[in-house]
Amino acid sequence: MTTLLTVLSTLLWWVLYSSIFALFFSLIAWPLLRWNERSGVVFNRVYLACLLWTMAGMAMVGAVAVHEGHVRPPYGALLTSNALRGVLVVDMLVGVALLWRLIPRADARRIRPTSACLAVAAVMAIAFGVATSLA
Repeated sequence: MTTLLTVLSTLLWWVLYSSIFALFFSLIAWPLLRWNERSGVVFNRVYLACLLWTMAGMAMVGAVAVHEGHVRPPYGALLTSNALRGVLVVDMLVGVALLWRLIPRADARRIRPTSACLAVAAVMAIAFGVATSLA
């Protein structure tokens, strides 16, 4: 029973933290996409794409942290791990794919892949800057 409660608690916190981070990421990506596309971009789809991207990213980074054995602070050793660098590259590719496939413009066409790359790069730069300053 304890294991079931632990798993449910972990899943609940995973979804909660993912949704909080996805809100911040979508508030970065949405104006950037509106500016780069020169067209209206649907915010709720930006949030959905960022939520799925954040959930996948947190799962991948969590798996690397458990594999490397860095689940408690300080996280400096985790940030210099080659496995984490590889996972971050995969995470950015997942983010680009999700943003590109899930976000329509106001004229119902998809955003350009270059716009998705720019949005992911901006989000990752800010997120990595915050992560390294807190570590």
